[in-house]
Amino acid sequence: MFRKNRWPISHVIIGVLILAAITAGVAVAAEKSAAGAGKVLAETEHFAGVALEMFKPVVNTGLHGFFELLDKQPIVFLLLALAIGYPLGKVAVKGVSLGSTAGTLVAGLVISITASIGFDINYAIPGIVSSLFLLLFMYALGLKVGPQFFSGLKSGGLAFIVLALIVWSLNWVIAFFGVKLVGLDPGYAAGIISGSYTVTAVIGVATSALQSGAYTPPSGMSAQQVSANIAAGYAISYVVSTIGIILLIKYLPQMFGHDPVADAKKAEEEMSGGATELVPGAAGSLMLGFSAFDIRAYKLEHAELIGKSLGQLFEQYPHAPILRVVRGGQVIEPADNPTLQKDDVITVRSDVHNLILNSGEVVGPEVDEPQARNIPLEAADVRVGARGMSGKSLETLAGEIGYGLQLKGMFRQGVQMPALPKTVVQFGDVLRIVGPDWCVQRAAKALGGRALLDTSTTEVMYLALAMVIGYLVGLLSFKVGGIPFALGTSAGCLLAGIFVSYFRSRNPELGGPVSEGARSFLQDIGLNMFIAVLAANVGPKVISSFHGTTVLWVALIGGCAALLPVVVAFIVGIKVFKLNSVVCDGACTGARNSTPGLNAINDQSKSSIAAAPYPVTYALTTVLVLIGGYIAQVLS
Repeated sequence: MFRKNRWPISHVIIGVLILAAITAGVAVAAEKSAAGAGKVLAETEHFAGVALEMFKPVVNTGLHGFFELLDKQPIVFLLLALAIGYPLGKVAVKGVSLGSTAGTLVAGLVISITASIGFDINYAIPGIVSSLFLLLFMYALGLKVGPQFFSGLKSGGLAFIVLALIVWSLNWVIAFFGVKLVGLDPGYAAGIISGSYTVTAVIGVATSALQSGAYTPPSGMSAQQVSANIAAGYAISYVVSTIGIILLIKYLPQMFGHDPVADAKKAEEEMSGGATELVPGAAGSLMLGFSAFDIRAYKLEHAELIGKSLGQLFEQYPHAPILRVVRGGQVIEPADNPTLQKDDVITVRSDVHNLILNSGEVVGPEVDEPQARNIPLEAADVRVGARGMSGKSLETLAGEIGYGLQLKGMFRQGVQMPALPKTVVQFGDVLRIVGPDWCVQRAAKALGGRALLDTSTTEVMYLALAMVIGYLVGLLSFKVGGIPFALGTSAGCLLAGIFVSYFRSRNPELGGPVSEGARSFLQDIGLNMFIAVLAANVGPKVISSFHGTTVLWVALIGGCAALLPVVVAFIVGIKVFKLNSVVCDGACTGARNSTPGLNAINDQSKSSIAAAPYPVTYALTTVLVLIGGYIAQVLS
């Protein structure tokens, strides 16, 4: 179909890149003065020569040269694995997709294996690259689950903790002893734990056991071969468990004779009245979200309000503060406490129901005045640091410092408290307030704290210090029965993130600002870059790992480790602890760290109540599965 003399696509791409490089150099030369034209031309020719020299292997040898280029420029390999892996992970077959991490692993393995088998090129990327990205991922993950970790264990009850322990321990037993029983090589146990739990970070802690010397490969087997076994065990069991757990969680209540829709409605009635706000420091805690309050602008016509100051009106109408005054096209800020005049346009923020029913009758006609309505609102957590504020009720504080503010939540020791008018504020409490920036800053100053806003900046100093401490703690080791045990640097950074976020839930100022966008990016790019390095280094070994019936055994053990513990935990939950079937299903889903499973039961029950216990069991097993994966590798 294709003519033999047609250029390969790789030649075309490289030709375009070279042409672009030369064109860029010529453009630079054209901008220089005539006196320096010769020098610039020489520099341009040199630049083009370097580009030609870099891509010369590709131009001369086609695909072989392309894989040689990836060997000489490992950064290109890593970025290419990400560029292919992310879209590959989004490809869904009947609602099931690999995800970005598995997609990156597959893309990296295909490139690495192709280079090894087809062109005898074996990639070797320095381990420090993968280690650094893994540690960043673990710390960012700790920041995510930390606010839920201790408070969830306290409020979730004994049942959720028991279910989490059942799922985790049975998964470990099936994976570890299953590998021993069928005689698979070292590394498969940790890989199957990682894949069957769909927690890719287990690969990291298992690999760190190899790198630290906590585990020594047997005679005749290299560390790279063990790493390849880990990756191979992960790849097969990940696919099997991802598909299996979605189907199991979706239909688990019905398998035992329960109506998920009816049980979900019952659970919603029983669990109403719980916490409505995320703890300080949690991802998304400062998002404004839905609010019954709205900003409206009115033209002042009623004589009852003319001639009164904003302070006087606030005392008379505390639930409808005036946030801005526009007079003759000029904005008058309420901080100056101006006196209202006829035909002023005033901005009011209050409950929409009250605004619709009453404000038009009391104030005047509603108007569309951009100057009046364009008032940015901020959400902020403020810690009460002034002793004089301790002992006052929220009702009293509202009258003293609450101008223009809405109280969204109140927290004490990381636990949400009822925000009632007579609720007494204590030193160290955290108040979550919403309003214009000047109102927020005014209240923060009066409370003796600093307004922690939903900022786009991240304090790198605290991040680095916390990771240093976690890293050093992870290096500490001890021996049990002659076997060296250590927490591991990756798990140490995870715990550092957990404790930072845990203490921030009690004092939002601790650790400096952390942008959720930055945290999410570190978690995402950290893990996937680690996986790309792993794929590059162990790709050639993966094929040699799949000999005989290895693939079938890995799939069987991985599937059993992923599904059987969940069934056992569900039976214990509904029979022993008498849990609601949908709530129990949500707890089991969290214990298996399966977000797709949670989505499946939410759809099936037409409710999101299954998410209530999810963070408790998820946070607990996120830590336990990493420790278990490390131990499994050490004992292999």
